[in-house]
Amino acid sequence: MQDRPLRRGWTTGTCATAAAKAAYAALLRGEFPDPVEVTLPGGGRPAFALATTARGEGSATAGVVKDAGDDPDVTHGALIMATVRRGGAGSGVSFRAGEGVGTVTRPGLPVPPGEPAINPVPRQMIRDAIAEVAVENGDAGDVEIELVIPGGEALAAKTMNGRLGIVGGLSILGTTGIVVPYSCSAWIHSIYSGIDVARAAGLTHIAGSTGSASEEAVKKLHDLSETALIDMGDFVGGMLKYLRTHPVPRVTIAGGVGKMTKLAQGLLDLHSRRGSVDLAVLAQLAEKAGGSPALAAHILASNTAAEAFAHAEGEGVALGNEVAKAGWETAAAVVSGKDVEVEIVLFDREGRLVGHAPFAPAHAAPPRKRRR
Repeated sequence: MQDRPLRRGWTTGTCATAAAKAAYAALLRGEFPDPVEVTLPGGGRPAFALATTARGEGSATAGVVKDAGDDPDVTHGALIMATVRRGGAGSGVSFRAGEGVGTVTRPGLPVPPGEPAINPVPRQMIRDAIAEVAVENGDAGDVEIELVIPGGEALAAKTMNGRLGIVGGLSILGTTGIVVPYSCSAWIHSIYSGIDVARAAGLTHIAGSTGSASEEAVKKLHDLSETALIDMGDFVGGMLKYLRTHPVPRVTIAGGVGKMTKLAQGLLDLHSRRGSVDLAVLAQLAEKAGGSPALAAHILASNTAAEAFAHAEGEGVALGNEVAKAGWETAAAVVSGKDVEVEIVLFDREGRLVGHAPFAPAHAAPPRKRRR
């Protein structure tokens, strides 16, 4: 039994930011700040001790050891290093993938093919850190940053990177800068508590979201209060099963296209360990929405659900609505017979609504089945 709160950790993006900031400061001043503070997207200012430092001809390198807290993260204990060199005048901040950091080779990911696998939020965190040091030292901030994770290519073999077309190593990830431990019991307990609080407040509509982006989008869509927002993560089944005995009149389930595709397949645990996106199901749903055989072929050859949706959008096919309808059947079947109306909403990475199954009574749901 867990006798203490689970300890949170830091993303690879946060560690890379700390290393880059320290290296750039040393490049300008000749000394490494240790510890080095960085600013998180939410405004926090954690400090990191440096595990390694080095100065070369026209460059500086710093490294931070990643602490993932109590999360079973394959990158826990990895050394995240950044080497900073001068860039051309007006070049801004550019990125290179060094040893152990992957390169994107297929479309459908947040960064285009050919780019280092450094996601948009970590890129912005690093740019902001460089700008902070540049202002303090009267520098233009034109630098090239090479990220290195020794042993990263071997660690990447334990992730989905190869399947996604990210070659050569790990991705630099993070949206909040903080790693929240993946604990089924603790997370599901927090879902229960959120529902209990919403019911106690007399709310008649709650929204369970798979992540922070979909939560923000559904909050805006329905003008919901914080109390109405349930951070269900991958545990849509855990939330719905609790609602069977603790019902709320209206429940919205919100998520990105990948997670909601899994729901459409009949999965109630949306974590990658429980199942992956079935492109054959997406192809079938696209045909149901009026898509051409060529579209189905494009979807079957896609790298990710996001890429499949992009193909459908290009043909003007409302794939998201069909995914939402199928997801509604999965979700509503869990609370069938209860006085609950269920709605499904899908959002893309920009927060656009790309799929919708409107509120309907759960008792209208057919028996739940896995789609093949």
